[in-house]
Amino acid sequence: MARPPLPFQLPGIATGLRAAWRDGYGLDDLRRDVLAGLTIGTVAVPLSMALAIATGVPPQHGLYTAIVAGAIIALTGGSRFNVSGPTAAFVVILFPIVQQYGLGGLLIATMMAGLILVALGLSGMGRLIQYVPYPVILGFTAGIAVVIAVLQVPDFLGLEVGQLGEHFVDNLGRVLTSLPSLSPLELGVGAFTLGVMLLWPRLHLPIPAPLIGLVVGAVIAYAANHWLGGPDAGHAVETIASRFTWEAHGETGVGIPPIAPSLVAPWRLPGADGDPLVVDFALIRALLGPAFAIAMLGAIESLLCAVVSDGLTRTRHDPNAELIGQGLGNLVAPLFGGITATAAIARTATNIRSGARSPIAAVVHALVVLLAVVALAGLLGLVPMAALAALLFIVAWNMSEARHFLHTLRSAPPGDVAILVTCFTLTVLFDMVLAVAVGIGLAAALFIRRMSLLTETRRVDTESPAASDALPEAVALYDIDGPLFFGAAEKALTSLHLVDHRVRIIILDMHDVPSMDGTAIVALKALVEEMHREGVGLVMVGLPTRIIVKLRRAGLRKTAGRLTWCRELSHARAVARRWLDRTD
Repeated sequence: MARPPLPFQLPGIATGLRAAWRDGYGLDDLRRDVLAGLTIGTVAVPLSMALAIATGVPPQHGLYTAIVAGAIIALTGGSRFNVSGPTAAFVVILFPIVQQYGLGGLLIATMMAGLILVALGLSGMGRLIQYVPYPVILGFTAGIAVVIAVLQVPDFLGLEVGQLGEHFVDNLGRVLTSLPSLSPLELGVGAFTLGVMLLWPRLHLPIPAPLIGLVVGAVIAYAANHWLGGPDAGHAVETIASRFTWEAHGETGVGIPPIAPSLVAPWRLPGADGDPLVVDFALIRALLGPAFAIAMLGAIESLLCAVVSDGLTRTRHDPNAELIGQGLGNLVAPLFGGITATAAIARTATNIRSGARSPIAAVVHALVVLLAVVALAGLLGLVPMAALAALLFIVAWNMSEARHFLHTLRSAPPGDVAILVTCFTLTVLFDMVLAVAVGIGLAAALFIRRMSLLTETRRVDTESPAASDALPEAVALYDIDGPLFFGAAEKALTSLHLVDHRVRIIILDMHDVPSMDGTAIVALKALVEEMHREGVGLVMVGLPTRIIVKLRRAGLRKTAGRLTWCRELSHARAVARRWLDRTD
């Protein structure tokens, strides 16, 4: 006996991988994926370290994120080409969490965000993310870029600023007051690395610019520390190894631990004060807001990345499966020391340009990062902090989309410009969550206003007597164009209030009314009652069946001489004349 169909369709999982397999996957496709994975893996290693440091945690946690979350999301998500890992967009959200709750709090918040993302995917909410307006996205991404750039200035200039805080204005003030402590050596290393990374792409060589830039920076830093006397002489260039230490499995060291990510309980990791976290309801409630912000930004960025990859490859992603995959990755990665992950547009575009054919390329990228951790940890520790800051300057510049930002300021309508500037300002001065909430609210208000301007009501029989087919003087014909919703209903129906006392019947041509919400139905019901008191009948023409059903449910039913609806104007005219004959 066949099972009855479900009343709803459950979202799939691993649809990106299955789609690639259905289209045919052979050895040539595997070769392309391996080569693409090697390329993006070499890019992901320095970026993962830099973004983890910018977040306020040791660099290995960024690498663990690329390894664990990168592989899980690729295998379970809904996009063939998305490459996930730490991204710059999260810095402004994660940095304050680390300051308040430490590494343990960040990992718990990430797991909570993973649960939210899975719930969004299972409930089919993936399609709703496409309704976030472009000025909102451009505003908060440009604001995030500014915040990231300011956070990198101390390392780039070698400033002695101590621990930066959560607020942009305070951090900017501390950076400015500490400028006298500038280190020419750190600045030289950072500037030279930045120049190499900017000029290298002009040579059109297959080696990624970040890899070359950091290798050059590491060589210069090693030589400077060796020849200028090292830390004792006060000429040291700070590196990953000189700033970070680690302890694992009873061993200690500096820089990055040369071991694969292992299972760890996030709730046993230290909080902001260095003591283990106390996981209770108060902590979960405090982390719920940050977790929701992480989930929303992760959903927006990963689905935008999937849309970009679809445009580059002429494929289609499954948004709900992608959210589920992102959620699973963020649920599992913290159990291995990984921080928040989402799809990265830059790495995904590199993946596509490198010839990737399926999610296997992202899995290979995760394996490359794992190999770098296990085999090259000592060399990674030689990378100078100034060079990583230079890399993040480039990331921030690319993220800001400065040309699009300025073009939008010059060419967009005033309402969109106001939304863009508001989101940018709120992101920089306060936080991204507030910026997105206010931006979407402003965009919704602007949309409502624009739609209300499209809805109008005009009297046809006085403007064009020929079109009204010589209606009696006691009959008025009105035409309503546009949707009747809460922002337009009152304006559209107000004009129907009688000013001509000779009119006993009103015909409403509603062929061009595509929708009607509850507010419009309430306003229409009040209008019908007012007309009844005045002894005026109402005939509505051209309403779709679904709107008629809504009117009936609201208590508006056909009543001879008072209210009815017709399909065509010719029928409405006949009804109006019949009602007039009965009253005469």
